[in-house]
Amino acid sequence: MQKADIPVPRIKPPALQPGDMVGIVAPASNMQRDLLDAGCDMLRRLGYKPFYLDSIFDQDLYFAGSAERRARELEEMFVRDEVRAILCARGGYGANYLLGKLNIEKIARHPKVFVGYSDNTTLLTHFADSAGLVTFHGPMATKDFAHSDGVDLSSWEASLTGCPEWSVPSDSGMKPLVDGSEEGVLYGGCLSMLTASLGTPYEIRTQGTILFLEDVATKPFQIDRMLMQLKLAGKLEGVRGIIFGEMTDCVQQKKDQAYTLEEVVLRVVGDLGIPVAFGLRSGHVSQRNVTLPIGVRAALSVSSGEATLKILEAATAPAAVSARRRR
Repeated sequence: MQKADIPVPRIKPPALQPGDMVGIVAPASNMQRDLLDAGCDMLRRLGYKPFYLDSIFDQDLYFAGSAERRARELEEMFVRDEVRAILCARGGYGANYLLGKLNIEKIARHPKVFVGYSDNTTLLTHFADSAGLVTFHGPMATKDFAHSDGVDLSSWEASLTGCPEWSVPSDSGMKPLVDGSEEGVLYGGCLSMLTASLGTPYEIRTQGTILFLEDVATKPFQIDRMLMQLKLAGKLEGVRGIIFGEMTDCVQQKKDQAYTLEEVVLRVVGDLGIPVAFGLRSGHVSQRNVTLPIGVRAALSVSSGEATLKILEAATAPAAVSARRRR
């Protein structure tokens, strides 16, 4: 049975505004310089000032440099006053090495918009659970901003500019699986990373949440296994609704699969008595990555005809309010 999660007061980072500096970090794997250049070009076209440290191009095996370098880079971006938001360059693997090296109190004293997905789910949930910081599951510099149709701008702006109430775009790909309507705190990310947290000091806290789960290139039986692990660990008890992502390339074979992934996930979550939706395009997606604020109240409504997700509160605070908190 899942232990009752201890509520953490939420800290909302200052809203992102045109002209603000966006710090780019590489907490996990190394990247291609040309893709980072392309992502920076798009950020400039959107009115932001991209900034990164030269050490971002370091390489250690498949990592973007040592764990010490990556932790130092991330903390520096939180502390720098001129940096107003922090954007992950890419995922890959390696963010878990940073968990014991980051000064979470320092990060909480300097709240910033922090955006990423994939392996960076580890940091999104850690910052949300340990620091109480609202974080953002959304597009990354070399994976989404580097492509002309990689970012859903309406959810990006609504999430990061302090829109008090908004709905995920109707063309986000969500479709109904199990009917129902519930409210809870939006939470989650990459299923593989969420499951990997179990049994560690950084174990996910899912009580009272609308739980978002997504992954890429993972076979249906592996999805089944991870969902069963969450279920057996009690992590689906107290969850108020579940939304699956686009689940790109999550097939057993390219041809001749006699069942759908929707059928697979329903075998595990269909008996929970909560609304379930499938297909929300956030994280590993084919196009227009939707930004989801982690740690704010949301309402999931699923019926036979449609599935909708409404964000019920602003995910960021006015810049002046956040500045006073740091002093």
